[in-house]
Parts: sequence; C-alpha cells; structure tokens
Amino acid sequence: MKRVSLAAGAALLMVLWAVLLPFADRSSFTIHMIAHMGVVAGAAPLIAIGLSGTRFDLPARWPWFSPIIASLAELLAVWTWHIPALRGLSERSVPIAAIEQLTFLVAGLALWLSCLGGREEGREGRRMAGAVGLLFTSMHMTLLGALLTLSPRPLYGNAQVTCFGIPLGPVVDQQAGGVIMLLVGAAVYLAGGVSLLATTLNSGAAGTSGRRGL
Repeated sequence: MKRVSLAAGAALLMVLWAVLLPFADRSSFTIHMIAHMGVVAGAAPLIAIGLSGTRFDLPARWPWFSPIIASLAELLAVWTWHIPALRGLSERSVPIAAIEQLTFLVAGLALWLSCLGGREEGREGRRMAGAVGLLFTSMHMTLLGALLTLSPRPLYGNAQVTCFGIPLGPVVDQQAGGVIMLLVGAAVYLAGGVSLLATTLNSGAAGTSGRRGL
C-alpha cells in the first residue's frame, strides 16, 4: 500500500511538472491553481503515506516538528506565493516557477507527513494536533479561495489567457482558480482533519471501553 501510494504521488508530480506546466499557458491562474492543488492536496499526502514509517519519516526523528508548526509554514508559503508581484515573477521566469513549485511540495509534504508519520508513542496527541493543523489549513485556503473568487477585479494580470484551449478573461480565469482552491484544497484538508479527529475520538472511546471491561 505504501509503495503504491508513493508511486502514485510521484506519477502525479510527473504529470503536473513534466506535462501540464511546460505545455500549458502558465499565465493562466487556473492552470497555476490546478498545479498548486495537485501538488499540496494530491501528490503530497500520497507521498507522505508512502514515507511514513520509513527512514524518511522526519517527524519520527524530530518530535518537535509538529503539525501546528507545519501548518503555519504552509500558510506562509501559500499566501506569500499568491502575492501578485511574486505570482507575476513566477509566470515570467522558469527558475522562479520551479522554486515556487518546490516550496509548495516541501510545505505540503511537511504538513501531511507531520500528521501521518511520527513515532508510535504519543500518536494520539500527534493525530489531534494534525487534525487542528489540517483544519486550520482548510480554513485559510477557504479564505484565500473565497477572496480570489469574489474579487471584482483581476489581481494577476489584465490579458486574456488560454486554459486547455479555452480563452478566458482575467477575472473569469482568477475566479476559476479560486473555485478550484475551494473545491479541492479546502475540501481535501477538511476531510483529512475530520478523519484524524474521528480516528482520535474512536481510539479514545475504544480505550475507555477496554478499561471499563477490565
């Protein structure tokens, strides 16, 4: 299962970085958001599942690296790279775009691995912290997605772009990107947080039942 997950995450990265971004219109904010969400909400959790419990499970080596810290790091990465000036640099420069994508991958992988990995001892506490971190990430992605969708003016250029052969005006392109962040990013992190919370509550209930039975 872990090998399949790791291979699926690597394959998704290959599609995004070797097929989508090189051949699509990188000035399209919708294309950017597809790549962004594909990395942090698709490839990152799959790779984290594959790396958990291995020698690359960094939270097991660094117990201080908590999901709360990782969620704040992702907040910084996501909001910084959506500053209009930096978004423009990424569109015009391949090296800057590569740094942007690597930042998204490192931030996303750090968060998911901090939630899904780590040592067995203290796992329930890490799960609870992971639930908080993922739900917090879902909230700030919802906020950013809503701001992008509801903005009455384009923040990332004024020219018409092409998304998979479909011409889009700047406002529509930005709104479509915001909707993708809302539907994919916010939903995946919300589902992850709720899942960790439910697992923690169920394990706690099972432990209480076991003690009562004794």
